[in-house]
Amino acid sequence: MLLGIASIEFLLAAYGKYRHLDSAAYGMFMTRRGWLWMHLAGGLTTVLLGPVQFLTQWRRRHPRLHRVTGRIHLSGMLVAATGAIGLIATSPAPFAIRLAFSATALAWLTTGLTGLIAIRHGLVDRHRRWMVRNYAVTLAPIVFRLSLPVAIAGGLMPSPGLIATLLWCSWTVPLLLCETARRLAGLWRPAGAPPPTDAIPLPGAR
Repeated sequence: MLLGIASIEFLLAAYGKYRHLDSAAYGMFMTRRGWLWMHLAGGLTTVLLGPVQFLTQWRRRHPRLHRVTGRIHLSGMLVAATGAIGLIATSPAPFAIRLAFSATALAWLTTGLTGLIAIRHGLVDRHRRWMVRNYAVTLAPIVFRLSLPVAIAGGLMPSPGLIATLLWCSWTVPLLLCETARRLAGLWRPAGAPPPTDAIPLPGAR
């Protein structure tokens, strides 16, 4: 629930300020607004469609629709990542911040494309694991938006070093939590229960 509220607040705040071209929010993005719009449009698609992909009952009842929305989700990721790469390449920000943004984009692409490769080979459980990781990285901007004011309220100055550190933490910490939760779930599996298999073919996946 908290994550949902934070996501809605992030979308309203981050996207609302770019509604008008004369908005002060554009600032240094005005000459690079094409990259910015790509990043925003693709990011909006992934943030909104991501939770739908994890609704188990919906996925089982509508497998074909799940595959369609999954393709749209990954397409949005590619569009957003392309915009991010363009913004990073033309950014005047300090190297530490550009490096942190680049690592986030790389992690986003790696997890998403690994999930895609898995499902193309019919490895359903592996696909699900990687798409959970992918969505954890997708939420990095929201995690960063939540953590920055907390860090400032804690007495830290909003320096390039702090921003770069929080950018790294905004996706590595959620990934660590996901992996920890998955491994704990495995430890709690009833004795004798078969482990999840990666060799379940998905009809129409190829």
